[in-house]
Amino acid sequence: MSASVAPIYRGRKSHFKIDSCAPQSAAVRGGKIQMQALSRGYYPGVLMHPDQLPGITSIGFWNGTGAQDWGLEAHRNEGVEICFLETGAMDFSVETKNFKLHSGQFTITRPWQLHKLGAPNIGPGKLHWLILDVGVRRPNQDWRWPRWVTLTAQDKAELTRKLRYNENVVWDSSPAVGSAFRGLGGALVNWNQAHVESQMITLLNQLLLSILVALTEQQTEQNPDLTSRRRTVELFLRDLTDNPASCSQPWTLQKMSDRCGMGITAFCKYCRELVNIGPIEYLNECRLEMAARQLKENARLPVTEIAFQNGFNSSQYFATAFRRRFRMTPRDYRAAVLR
Repeated sequence: MSASVAPIYRGRKSHFKIDSCAPQSAAVRGGKIQMQALSRGYYPGVLMHPDQLPGITSIGFWNGTGAQDWGLEAHRNEGVEICFLETGAMDFSVETKNFKLHSGQFTITRPWQLHKLGAPNIGPGKLHWLILDVGVRRPNQDWRWPRWVTLTAQDKAELTRKLRYNENVVWDSSPAVGSAFRGLGGALVNWNQAHVESQMITLLNQLLLSILVALTEQQTEQNPDLTSRRRTVELFLRDLTDNPASCSQPWTLQKMSDRCGMGITAFCKYCRELVNIGPIEYLNECRLEMAARQLKENARLPVTEIAFQNGFNSSQYFATAFRRRFRMTPRDYRAAVLR
């Protein structure tokens, strides 16, 4: 996956680009790690039949001994990702926060959270993961657990609340969490044998229950604001700021509000609360900032191409907007910063 991250909040079936884990796959081919995994879509591993373990987009583990010369790029997943570090230590980051994972910890990231393993390379260790699609791409959407989840309605509701209302991403595992992940790893090795899918369903339910217990013991605060409509707009605007692939999309006000799952009036209201200007104005500000960065970092790229790459349909309009923002033309700006 390239360093340019695809836009978030895309449609689930066709447009939401997920992490392909290309460095991980290359490490497997090069014999740097051993891996067992089941997958759907672009994730590495043995492809599952559509009827097998619905809702799971990827589950597996890798085991790497010795120094590694690779790491995963910053990415988002098509589902809630739970990782458990059985042995070793690894650098882990979520958005702007950096962590040093050690054995016996697990992480939880949701589909809208940009995260990566490695700084830039991962360390030696054995890592288990589960990516479970619960039907959400935005914080304010309702979670839909797969039908094989046998927790009581009350426990599922409690687990949902704990996963939605807290932004802590690193947790200390319990013996039960570790045991469930190790059991799933053993089942993956024996995937083609009889009754293994049933065994995995049992272990997955044990894992979810164990995570619920661990979060109950460690979680001291829940914040419903994290799933609010305002939060959804906040994440959308942050993606425009940080992600060139999203910023350059042919956005209209209607498309922006649709992507956040609300009407134009509500979307504009939250946008002004967050950034003090309207959505289209903010979009243009982001595009101009990215264009200015390109003018500085790539002296050979034509100004017209920079304009088009950043979502401007007219080089003349780009030049006018750029001059209004930076008090000079794009060419003069480039000459000034490269002087």
